[in-house]
Amino acid sequence: MSEKIHFCNDLFNRGRFETCEVKVGITPIGGSNPIRIQSMTTTDTMDTQGSVEQSIRMIDAGCELVRLTAPSKKEAENLRVIKKELVKRGYNTPLVADIHFTPNAAEIAAKLIEKVRVNPGNYADKKKFEEIDYTEESYQAELDRIEEKFTPLVLLCKEQGAAMRIGTNHGSLSDRILSRYGDTPEGMVQSAMEFIHICRKNDYHDLVISMKASNTLVMVQAYRLLVQTMKEQGMNYPLHLGVTEAGDGEDGRIKSAVGIGALLEDGLGDTIRVSLTEDPEFEIPVAQKLLQKFDTISNKELNFSSKINFDFFHYNKRITNPLLNIGGSNTSIVFADLSKKKEIVSTNFFGFGYSYSEQLDKWNIADQAADYVYIGDKTIDFEIPGTIRLIQNYETWKKHQRPDAYPLCSLQEYAQNKPEELAFIQVDLDQNPDVSKLPTSNVVYIIESQEQQKTQLIRKFQHELAELNNKVPVIIKLNYEISDLEKLQLYASSDAGIHFVDGFGDGIWITAPQPIVDLNSLSFGILQATRTRISKTEYISCPSCGRTLFDLQETTAKIRERTSHLKGLKIGIMGCIVNGPGEMADADYGYVGTGPGKINLYKEKTVVKKNVSESEAVDALIDLIRENGDWIEPNN
Repeated sequence: MSEKIHFCNDLFNRGRFETCEVKVGITPIGGSNPIRIQSMTTTDTMDTQGSVEQSIRMIDAGCELVRLTAPSKKEAENLRVIKKELVKRGYNTPLVADIHFTPNAAEIAAKLIEKVRVNPGNYADKKKFEEIDYTEESYQAELDRIEEKFTPLVLLCKEQGAAMRIGTNHGSLSDRILSRYGDTPEGMVQSAMEFIHICRKNDYHDLVISMKASNTLVMVQAYRLLVQTMKEQGMNYPLHLGVTEAGDGEDGRIKSAVGIGALLEDGLGDTIRVSLTEDPEFEIPVAQKLLQKFDTISNKELNFSSKINFDFFHYNKRITNPLLNIGGSNTSIVFADLSKKKEIVSTNFFGFGYSYSEQLDKWNIADQAADYVYIGDKTIDFEIPGTIRLIQNYETWKKHQRPDAYPLCSLQEYAQNKPEELAFIQVDLDQNPDVSKLPTSNVVYIIESQEQQKTQLIRKFQHELAELNNKVPVIIKLNYEISDLEKLQLYASSDAGIHFVDGFGDGIWITAPQPIVDLNSLSFGILQATRTRISKTEYISCPSCGRTLFDLQETTAKIRERTSHLKGLKIGIMGCIVNGPGEMADADYGYVGTGPGKINLYKEKTVVKKNVSESEAVDALIDLIRENGDWIEPNN
């Protein structure tokens, strides 16, 4: 067994972090209970019928907690009516009131439903992006003010038997926290701990804690740091996991699975929400599929203890030796696989980012173009783009020796022949390879495992390399027999995401019975979600709720249609002002609802255009991008 690590039970054997049980109505969270799935309505909470009908659709899909926004007293009071109607129709699923700026709404909700969610960043604090130089005395005075404002809700929840989620959002950290801790995971954890301490001071413990962010690295690091901090202080409150503003479609699924999956891989998490810019009932099956990956516990226990103390709370890319375009300061590379094709023709390359113009007699290369193509024992008799390299099985490669091809060798083949040029070495982690005997000169390791739980095996290999100061680049190869594309997206993102978040891996290679174009998109999507290779526009898009002031799905589609060619640009699309201004700090441009039919446009965290008519706002956003020199014309 390895030494005990603060943020998880064991780095090399997955076991669930044991939390205390918190009862939310009929649904207990934490302890030995299964991981719960929740979502949030997108209806106006004053629309009783609409909220009831949508809640029922969510519950019928498998939602175990339904959250509704309560931005003011009137919405909080209407929760009584919604709850009564749901019970009348035979639905007793717990309801959660989402509270941000209105403590009096929270106090009303605590008397009516099973749980209240408060955001420490704006429940009793403010966010105007002001830097304030606090003394110890002035900072303590602010903490005293917050305690005075928050304590009535704590006492009321305790009296009513209502649970509470203390939900920190990266996008809404207060000016006070930002001034002292910066825009960091440490700031997120401290923000939550201040509120937790007030609860504990009043002997109130029906708490669930969350650390949400749209940046998967920040999100994962914040949860890990939270668990370590709780353990050090003798706490074990349940965790609600989620990547906020994950977006829609493939991107939203990949990003959610990278963040949530990375934590589940280490046994963290008691309830989850997959936040998609789609109707909430569609979030539930996605969450269910992701959780299926963690239904079984491996019987294979790794008896391994590492001498290396990695920093799991900050991003540190593993230092590797550069070989061609792999390792060193190069971005992570992507592999395509044509080895199962009966015959390889030029059009096969169209599926992973290349197209050929007969008129110009040249190849066109997209931003999401694979770097290496594995062709096994096949050969190619046509000219290929100069930016791509081939990989062949060793014996085939030896016969043909084309200058743009490199061999894939077993350890035995390499030991017998030792190619002089770059070689790719297959490393089967299931065979417990002796890392000290692996070749280290002019090679790249292709690591793979057939185990369902790959994380701990890959992590063990990472530690073994570090102990030997082995700087050979590593490609993570993931093999699946999954015919459901959505399931594949979730599983691969979880399996690979945690390692790229931790700075391990110089490339990715995914095989599955799926079209090449989908595998290529998935590979680049994982690298984008972990911010290890930016190949397209990133949309930080909230999942919509009753506060949303415009049609979020339709608007996101319009903005995506106009801007999807702007590689590397981050655009925030926020339905209201709760997280909008904060998320703009992590985006280049922002589109935020500020009133019915009115939009504020941001350049990073600064509002540059206010109250733009919704009918003109997308054009105004494009103009803003142009004015700042970030616009390029799309290739038609």
